[in-house]
Amino acid sequence: MTIDHGTTFHADAEFHHGHSHSSHSKHMHGHHVLQVEDLSISFRMYDDTPLRDKRAFFQASQHQVNVIHDMNVSVHPQSILAIVGASGSGKTLLADAILGIFEPNSLVTGTIWFDGERQDAASLRALRGNGVSLIPQSIGSLDPLMRVGEAVQGVAKDRSDAERRRAKQEELFARFDLAPSVARLYPHELSGGMARRVLLCCALMDAPKLIIADEPTPGLDLPLAIQALADLRRFADEGGAVILITHDIELALSVADSIAVFKDGTVIEETSTESFRDEALLRHEFSRALWRAMPEHGFSLEEDSAETQPSRKMPSLEKTGTEASSPC
Repeated sequence: MTIDHGTTFHADAEFHHGHSHSSHSKHMHGHHVLQVEDLSISFRMYDDTPLRDKRAFFQASQHQVNVIHDMNVSVHPQSILAIVGASGSGKTLLADAILGIFEPNSLVTGTIWFDGERQDAASLRALRGNGVSLIPQSIGSLDPLMRVGEAVQGVAKDRSDAERRRAKQEELFARFDLAPSVARLYPHELSGGMARRVLLCCALMDAPKLIIADEPTPGLDLPLAIQALADLRRFADEGGAVILITHDIELALSVADSIAVFKDGTVIEETSTESFRDEALLRHEFSRALWRAMPEHGFSLEEDSAETQPSRKMPSLEKTGTEASSPC
């Protein structure tokens, strides 16, 4: 069957591009905003075996350490894709790759499409702040010596651009319930909730098509975390696309349209959040284990088999800080 993504509902093509969809979802504009195909990332590392001759240090052998392999994810307009997985599973490395951030010792292969155009490393870097925005994991990414208003406005090209940016900043502050006086504050004078909203204003300043939110809720109490995610939901409902990187699967299910489950350096399942209503709708055993481990499902730790569930521990999505954070 030939599928016209611009007009065909996913109920007619329940599983394609490596993922499933809710019955009511639909491609807008004929394509994904972002599609990542067969992404693999490895790092060239020195062997850690002791050297008999310390003078040979700079001649030590090296090897490639594979961190991400054969990864496929995609996100549509007007939708939120939540990425969940344990620390070290590759969530932040995926964000770095989309932003064109690569370490000198990395080897990156695969294909990334943005807004229907195939990208390379240079074009991905050019998209930062010009189509793709990041809400970084740490509020420490705000310059401690710069007033908040100036940080949100960014660098202006000329006087008219500066006026436009100032007006846009004021509009965003009003939209997210930040008083005009907040523009004169420094980052250390902000509460946690205010700082998160300022980071969102930074991301929205240049009208992006895609926002990558890397752990946007740590340090927030539940009402503020819900509000932070509601802000992302509002952006998506107005036509944008969001990749939400989080360890909190319950919060993710409350706001996202689809979930990508990371394990061992790849996406083992990308599916509609509706699939998490019933364990039987999930394809992979690890996804089903996450479902059983949720409070409303009784924290069940039962194993289906020794091969599919190697440990009786609850699948951990806790963020331990072992992943490298993307720069702001």
